[in-house]
Amino acid sequence: MMNKEDFYQNFREKMRKWLATDEGKTNKFGEYLMFAPDLFHLLCKLSLDDAVPVKEKAKLAGAIAYFVSPIDLLPEALTGPLGYVDDIAVAAFVLNGLVNNTDKSIVEKHWAGDGDVLQVIQSIIKGADDMLGSGLWAKLRKKFQ
Repeated sequence: MMNKEDFYQNFREKMRKWLATDEGKTNKFGEYLMFAPDLFHLLCKLSLDDAVPVKEKAKLAGAIAYFVSPIDLLPEALTGPLGYVDDIAVAAFVLNGLVNNTDKSIVEKHWAGDGDVLQVIQSIIKGADDMLGSGLWAKLRKKFQ
């Protein structure tokens, strides 16, 4: 039976392996894809934190559901690891809203990834138009506001 830490570590390892392939090394969004497991982990941890307001938890739950749903704009089953690009953008958008509406230290406390989580979030949001195209990114933002 797999525990939560195993899921996280397995997800990270899956991304590391893909990024080591020729396709992963040359993919212009590869730098963002390594954040997928870290962002998913962060969404889950924050959804369980009593310091996070209920309204924000609802948005976190929506982002978690989007992450795990096999039916989204870029399904992982069809596109492989590149299918996480939209999930990453949604997670960053929801987390950015949480940072703007609560104490940012709550988000920082649960970050298990590399680098400064606030910079990671901003970097993903800035790159989302390029990753998804402005029309698709606008639709996703509207859905998760």
